[in-house]
Amino acid sequence: MAELAFREGIMDRIRIREPRFDEQAYLFVLSALELCQAQLTMRRHITGIELANACRDLALDRYGLMAKVVLEHWGISATADIGDIVFTLVDLGFLLSQPQDTRDEFVDVFDFDRAFERDYPWNCAQQA
Repeated sequence: MAELAFREGIMDRIRIREPRFDEQAYLFVLSALELCQAQLTMRRHITGIELANACRDLALDRYGLMAKVVLEHWGISATADIGDIVFTLVDLGFLLSQPQDTRDEFVDVFDFDRAFERDYPWNCAQQA
């Protein structure tokens, strides 16, 4: 798979608005959004919950046991961070939002420890 990158100058605009996240975090969220859209029979608006879950699924698919480590390396350690990425892209005009969309939609959609460690699909460890 070819590595994605923003056109020159785009990441500079993003970093001015929200410097916490690596460029790969933004590209990853956009990839998850496209994956979510591709799984629909008809393109439509994606909710924050749907996008957060698509990010979880894509991270597990791409990075397996390392999903949490990779996301945290990019600055994503909670689903609220996904919302911050999305709304940074909305604020800069790279994504569109609906009037009912809020950052709160992304808060606590799932717990990272649970999703990427305890409930990992192939986890053989005993669960408490």
